[in-house]
Amino acid sequence: MSVTKVIEFGAASEQRTEKQKTAGLRRLLARQLILELGIPLVSYYGLRAAGAGEWLALAVGTVLTAPWIVYGAIRNRRFDVTAAFALSLMLTGGVVSLVTGDPRLLLVRDSWLGALLGLWILLTLSTQRPFIMLSSRAVVIAKVGEAGAKAWEDRWNHEADFRRHIRILTAVWGAVFLIDAGVRVVLAYSLPVDSVPGISTAQWLVVLGCLLAFHARYVARNGLKA
Repeated sequence: MSVTKVIEFGAASEQRTEKQKTAGLRRLLARQLILELGIPLVSYYGLRAAGAGEWLALAVGTVLTAPWIVYGAIRNRRFDVTAAFALSLMLTGGVVSLVTGDPRLLLVRDSWLGALLGLWILLTLSTQRPFIMLSSRAVVIAKVGEAGAKAWEDRWNHEADFRRHIRILTAVWGAVFLIDAGVRVVLAYSLPVDSVPGISTAQWLVVLGCLLAFHARYVARNGLKA
């Protein structure tokens, strides 16, 4: 699941209530989980039960996911770098796996994306706009409008504690993505192929849930809300 879609979620109108925003976020997360995790998982085990080989079952899951990524980019009417990168990894991983005949290359495809995303997040620590500042802007604008968002961003220039907490959050997100990617690779090459999709999906759900819970708690405790 694209991390920017999780963090950057905001209401279309500033007049929406907190209850409406929460319901909208839950619908977004549910849709993303079904499209990006549920469909590949169900298709893999369904095809395996029907007698399909490991490579074919994994490849079909990838093919079923790709149209939804393209549709999301078209619907948002903007070039989504994360989506484009994910599609390129799907294509590259599929071709390499087909040539080598190794289905495990398809299993570690998401690890490549997660590792590079984690590395990019950590690299933003050296800039004036770390990852959390960039990814939170849409949420802040939805809550307090453009003027309020500017005031929130100005805290970066005047409050040392604000900068420190933003950097800590950014470092946590980057480190978690890198560690998760490493664990996924270990799982892909140490477990039976048929066990990896289910275990890897469960792992990501736990990691994402814990990360979002930590993020929300840290933001509230350290006065980072707009």
